[in-house]
Amino acid sequence: MSETLMISVSGLRGHVGTDLTPELVARHAAALGAWVRASGGTCVVLGRDARTSGAMFTHAATAGFQSVGVDVIDVGIAPTPTVQMAVEYHHAGAGLILTASHNPIEWNALKFVGPDGIFLDAATGAEVRRLAEVGPPRAGWDTIGQLRSDGEAVARHLDAIFALPMIDAEPIRQRKFHVALDCVRGAGGPTMMALFDRLAVKVDGINLETDGRFPREPEPIPENLGALGDLVRRTGADIGMAVDPDVDRLALVDETGTPIGEDYTLALAVRAVLARQGKAAKLPVVVANLSTSLVVEDAAREGGARFVRAPVGEANVARTIKDERALIGGEGNGGVILPALHIGRDAPLGAALILQHLATSGKRLSQLVASAPRYVIVKAKAPRGGDLGQLYQRLREIFPDAEPDTRDGLRLAWSDRWLHVRPSGTEPIVRLIAEAPTAAAAEALVAKARAAR
Repeated sequence: MSETLMISVSGLRGHVGTDLTPELVARHAAALGAWVRASGGTCVVLGRDARTSGAMFTHAATAGFQSVGVDVIDVGIAPTPTVQMAVEYHHAGAGLILTASHNPIEWNALKFVGPDGIFLDAATGAEVRRLAEVGPPRAGWDTIGQLRSDGEAVARHLDAIFALPMIDAEPIRQRKFHVALDCVRGAGGPTMMALFDRLAVKVDGINLETDGRFPREPEPIPENLGALGDLVRRTGADIGMAVDPDVDRLALVDETGTPIGEDYTLALAVRAVLARQGKAAKLPVVVANLSTSLVVEDAAREGGARFVRAPVGEANVARTIKDERALIGGEGNGGVILPALHIGRDAPLGAALILQHLATSGKRLSQLVASAPRYVIVKAKAPRGGDLGQLYQRLREIFPDAEPDTRDGLRLAWSDRWLHVRPSGTEPIVRLIAEAPTAAAAEALVAKARAAR
């Protein structure tokens, strides 16, 4: 793994033209296709975000798949959750999504999806990498895979959202919401606009083009949403919504133009689902990762649910949701997962659930935020280096009263705060994340973690 090529459990990402090349993409696509063939499958689903290298890598991946005798179903530029759902719809042996998600514009990536629509687990990902290294068996002239397109994937995705029992579109339509929307010129513009059109939502949008030329840093975190806040204030919108380039994360800006933090997306979605759950036969379960805010845990418990944490990473959260048979889950980065739809982060779903909650509560977004306990999350980065095991041990000695969790780096927890130190799976860094009732308390935890390095 180099500075510009990151290999993770379910794929790889890198700088376009440096380490991530068409040759590399074709070889790993062929490896995934060979794994599909060995598992008895015959086809794969291929989709991408709007990055400028996407078309080039689509051609390379298609050639790789066809070269091992696997048929390709291309959904084109589409949200990541749309591609995941298409894998299940077509009973495909796997899926490949060409997207670097929230990474800056010079990056792209391959994300491998299993036949269940969930990103590959560690063992399967390792097998695909092995096949890429040794070279998969290739097809002859008479067994080359075929290519066909699927232009209905987004429409099926939206139809499935509107068929959910926890979505009642009519109250949303009656509220005549006004949404300010920022899609960062990624894949989200057409899908989000189609969703809002079906909900009779008025939209003022920026960066709705799908050309992949991001006008700002693409991650939908508060410091990148200044233009959206300005749009909310200028147009008098009820709410601002921002999605990342592959449309699996949703961030919110309240009616004053203030970003409220990505964790509130999941917290409000949890409240929306639990409010429409009614009297359940058994205690519902909510799942979130180890770095997700306490606002989500509070929302789950106040709604009468059991709260379970999983290691960071969508695949880890998704499999915990599946194992726990959870009602809803996700990640504090704005990723909402509703297994009744599919087990993957889904920004269009999140937007529908947020509007549902606003419609039924009759409150403004700022009022919903103010009515819940407040916490402050501080996120920092440090260069990866040294023995992380020794760092974890020092932190446990510094904080002997904390409850440790070592499933993903080290998380130290108290009743109203926590500190999580872990190596990033997408960048060559160590992440230092803390949450507490005040910014000063959270910053103090991060500072102690830095000093222990």
